Amino acid sequence: MAGDKASISVTRRSALVTIGSAAGAALLHRPSYAADRLKVASVYSVPVDQQWASRLHIALKAAEARGDIEYGWSESVANTDMERTIRDWAEKKSQLVIADAFAIERNARKVASDYPKTAFLMGSSFGPTDPNYSVFDNFIQDASYLTGIIAGGMSKSGTIGMVGGYPIPEVNRLMNAFMDGVREVNPKAKFFVSFIGSWFDPPKAKEAAYAQIERGADLLYAERFGVSDAAKEKGVLTIGNLVNTQPQYPNTVVASALWHMEPTIDKVIAKLKDGAYKAEDYGSFSMMKAGGASLSPLGTFEGKVPGEIMAKVAEREKAIRGGSFVVKVNDSEPKSTV
Repeated sequence: MAGDKASISVTRRSALVTIGSAAGAALLHRPSYAADRLKVASVYSVPVDQQWASRLHIALKAAEARGDIEYGWSESVANTDMERTIRDWAEKKSQLVIADAFAIERNARKVASDYPKTAFLMGSSFGPTDPNYSVFDNFIQDASYLTGIIAGGMSKSGTIGMVGGYPIPEVNRLMNAFMDGVREVNPKAKFFVSFIGSWFDPPKAKEAAYAQIERGADLLYAERFGVSDAAKEKGVLTIGNLVNTQPQYPNTVVASALWHMEPTIDKVIAKLKDGAYKAEDYGSFSMMKAGGASLSPLGTFEGKVPGEIMAKVAEREKAIRGGSFVVKVNDSEPKSTV
């Protein structure tokens, strides 16, 4: 497989040159906070227990528990209120403001330019802007690829359903990596792909999953909550995304690609405390080699996945962590093949 950090930067980051510099070279001139707890705020467009938001929330709560930060947050904020809410937290003298800026890129960067002494860390498909606007993203395609290998070995029909939120790079790259993993085991596999047009609508995701099961899918990629509910009712299997939901679906969820935001959050906090913060792209800290992604334990499916499949997973994971195998980053919209 081809692909590396440099190619990721080109494919996903270069489109924002009209908004601001992506060099991220200028230090944010501010004192060190080594002996103090940083005031950190996060703004979420979804509930904090939703997959994506929960990864940040857990990492920030851990930093709060060890005394590194004071943490406040706003959840379920509509896109029309995101700029105002981010600005409110900056006005409250937060030293670091975190948010998902995917739907409000220009607005978020405008807020950052109005508060040049505040550090901003934004979920974004584009690059950083000097001096204070850093970005991150969920580059967990390594783990998604490994779950695809498992799915390819567990599907008896070779027909797999996939239900996502929106066809944006952050979703597309995980789906495409999953499909590549499936094809490593079963090159003839077929896929149903659908998007529900929402980040949090379990009933809609459930209906989309029903439709794919009725058309012959015996295993589903659950990019959204709701898919595993349909699978449980119909007696088919699922692969999870971002979080491990097997405890809730012990006979349904075989494995999940997990996202860990701790490496990103901890690195940003450390740089702020050292007075070394600058605008940077933290996307690589979500990769498996950096500890930002992992494959969940098989749990209740231990011993149920064929041994040769798990041997292939172990071989690929070792190669990924060692750098001899690089999972392709494909941000294009995946299409149904049926």
